[in-house]
This record gives sequence, structure tokens and C-alpha cells, in this order.
Amino acid sequence: MKIVNLNSRSVTIELESNTPYYNEKEYDIILNGNFLRKEKRNVFTIYDLKPGREYTLKAQEEISFITPKEPWTIYLKDFNPYADGVNNDTAFIQAAIMATPFGGTLIIEDGTYLVTSLYLKSNINLYLKKGAKILASTQRRDYPIHPSYANIGLWEGAEVNNFASTLNFVDSENITVYGEGEIDGQAENGDWYINHRQMNIAWRGHSIFMVRSSNISIVGLYVHNTQAWAIHPYMSSYLNFYNLELKNNPKMPTTDGIDPDCSSNIEIKGCKFSVGDDCIAIKSGTYDLALKYKKASSDILIENNLMADGHGGVVFGSESSGGINNITVRRCLFENTDRGLRIKTRRGRGNIGQIDNIIFDDILMKNVLTPFVINSYYNMGPKGGHTEYVWTTKALKVDEYTPVLGKFHFSNMKCEGVSIAAGVFLGLAEMPIKLVSFENVSFSYNEDAEEGIPCMMEHPYKMKKAGIFCLNVDKLETKNVTFAGVSGKEIIKEWTK
Repeated sequence: MKIVNLNSRSVTIELESNTPYYNEKEYDIILNGNFLRKEKRNVFTIYDLKPGREYTLKAQEEISFITPKEPWTIYLKDFNPYADGVNNDTAFIQAAIMATPFGGTLIIEDGTYLVTSLYLKSNINLYLKKGAKILASTQRRDYPIHPSYANIGLWEGAEVNNFASTLNFVDSENITVYGEGEIDGQAENGDWYINHRQMNIAWRGHSIFMVRSSNISIVGLYVHNTQAWAIHPYMSSYLNFYNLELKNNPKMPTTDGIDPDCSSNIEIKGCKFSVGDDCIAIKSGTYDLALKYKKASSDILIENNLMADGHGGVVFGSESSGGINNITVRRCLFENTDRGLRIKTRRGRGNIGQIDNIIFDDILMKNVLTPFVINSYYNMGPKGGHTEYVWTTKALKVDEYTPVLGKFHFSNMKCEGVSIAAGVFLGLAEMPIKLVSFENVSFSYNEDAEEGIPCMMEHPYKMKKAGIFCLNVDKLETKNVTFAGVSGKEIIKEWTK
């Protein structure tokens, strides 16, 4: 049992557990001898603490802590906002943010606050109490544009104009935004999803966007109905995302949960995802962006999260040209996602950075159609995904546009209710996947499984209750890997050792 986040008015705790996301049994939370509630999650947060106070907390065991002092406390209500969800409160909240002194906390209490874009400044905290709702405007013309030339406008790995997000962190540091409040993007009430693959004035913004920022923590919020990705950290580092709930309509496109992009040293713990696209998608730009900045996404820990619904649980790419490495996914629960691990790349992404040293350990997957997919022939998105250059399985010349896939390790996992395939690993003939290793991994299959397509490519495979299929993998290692209910061979290798 340990503290993962502590500030003047909340504490976030992570318990030791043998089971992902949920503890083996329900436990009592007792604070200073007073019963607060029963809890079952491995990661939980207690709010409404007092600054500069000593507390004793008992859950799995007993620990003591002292909340930091709060040199300044600022209340939004004193800035006279409407808080009615009808009149625009952007100027009132922005004024309160700018007026909060160094080290201070701005408290937003119960109310509905209609806004366009807010910009956080360094060295303050923002506390959204229970009942506080940030409501994003549905009118795109209300939003400022982030211009491409300032390395602030970005869409799907390329520098382009896009709309500002609801909360923006630009060249900022040392900020915590926390509480039981919510951010409602109201995307379904606007025109954000109409002809969504065409730019309309500018590309869509997000609910939370960070650029060139560091030491940022987002704790406890409910973020939903987002215009595009819920949270997009870009060119940022030392970020923490704890106990968030991210929810979007499953029919709404490109509504990912958290998408770290050219960012590093990140923790994602205790979060619950149910989104219209990928739960977590780690990115590092397209080739031109990588050539310009040479910035990878790296050193990311994803632990004790629930991925419930989505195209992919933890996804890499498809914009991955800067490289993605040193990623650990541990003690997570995947439920009803199309895929568990999903890597999307193709010729043209290049070899400026590799996807390498990826570890999945102590994972439970339930009713995931295909638990593992590595696809070097991904055909969606702009810039020629449907050309023969992308889809051919023949060996082409290795050059600067050839993507490189390194080592992938999967251990201590149960995959229950598989429908399409246990795993599909597709390397390029000219650049095979270097290593895929499985240890202590079991697969059981859905008796009512239907045939489906495990990965998006121009000439897709169709499978049903298949085992592990490898094409162009330098080395496949398996130790104590079991299959219950597989149809056909457990492991099929083509041009694989």
C-alpha cells in the first residue's frame, strides 16, 4: 500500500493486489478512525482533506501522512461566474486562474460552467469539487485556433491548425488538476463528428491538451463526450493520470482516451476507459514530424487500469515515426475491446525511432476479440495507406522509410473469451519483428465466436478461434502457453523462427 499522489486536499492510494484493477475482496477505508466507505479498486482517491493536516489512513494496512500546506486558496465563486451552463464563464475562470498566486489552489465548486478554452499557468492547483461541471461550447467558431507553425497545432501526427482544447497546458509546469468534477465536451450536441475526416476551419481539439509541459497531474475527473481524443499530451514529460473515468459514445470516431504523443516519463494508474476508439494510444508523429524533432514516446507505466470497450486497449501508432520504447503495461483488466495490444504501423513511418522493449505482465483479458495484434500493413489514415507499397508482403528495399519493430514480452496473462485469434503478428519481409515472447499465458475461446478480421489491412485475413499466427518474425519464444478451444493449429509460423 503506497501513496501515488498527495496534495493539499486529496490523497491517492495504490494497494498491493494479485488481481488487476479490482482487489480480491472489498475493504473498508478508515480515515483518522472514521469509516469513510467500502472500496474494491486497487487505486482510489480521498478528497476534501484539509491542507497542512496529519492523517492516518487504514485500508489494506495503516499509513500516516501530512497534506502539504496551501499558501493561497482562491474560490471561483468570488469572481462572480454565472455557473448556469447557459452563459459563457470562460473569462471568469481564466481570470481566476491568472489571479491564483504561486503555489495556490483555485477551487471550483458546485455549478455548470460553459466555456470554450481555458489555459492553465504554472505552479498552481485546480480543484474541481463534486458537482462542478466544465461544459464545452458546441460552437466551433467560439474556439481559438492553435496555429501549426508554433508547434502547438497538431492533428494525427502532423503540424496543422487545430482548435484549442477545453483545458490547455502550454509551456507550463507543476500543476495538479483534481477532484470529483467533470469535463463534458458536448461533442454529440455539435457538428464535430459530421464529415470528421475533413477539416472544417481547423481540426478538432481535445478535452485536455498539453504541449511542452512537465510535472502535471490529472486526478479523479470524469471526462466524456469529447470532440476528439480526451487527453492529448504532446512533447511533454513527467505526467501522472490517476483515477480518471474517460467515456465516449462507442459509435463516435477518433475519440480515444489518453494519447501520449512524443512524451515521456508517464504514469497512468487506476483509470477506467470506455471510448469510441482506442483506450490508450501511444504515438510519436508521422515521418516529417519525427525528422524535424526526433522525439520518442518512452518510459510509460500503465498499471491497474480498466479498459472496458474500445477498438484497442493499449495501442501503439499508427503515428509512431519518432519511436516508442520502454513501455510497461501491468496488472490491467481488458474487457470487450476489439484488441488488447494493438500496434499499427506501415512502410513510410520510417526508422528514425523504433517500437521496442514493450512489456505486458499480470494481465486479464475478458471477451477481447484478438488479444494481440502487431500489424505492419496498417492501411487507414492519410498518405497512401491503400497503395501496393503499403500492402505488399513481398520484400522491398530497406530505406529510411522502413519501420522497425523490436522486442515484445508477454507474461502471466489470462485471455478468456477469445473470438477471432489469440494473436496476429505481421512483420515486413524486409524488416521482420525482432522478438515476440510469451511466458505463462493462457487462451480460452468463446464458444459462440464469429469469423472476423483481426487487423486493418488492404487484403485482410479472416479468422475464427485461431491460435497465434506469425508472419516475418525473427524469433518467437513460447513457454507454458496453453489454448483451450482453439480451432486448428495453436501456432502457425510463416517466415518465422
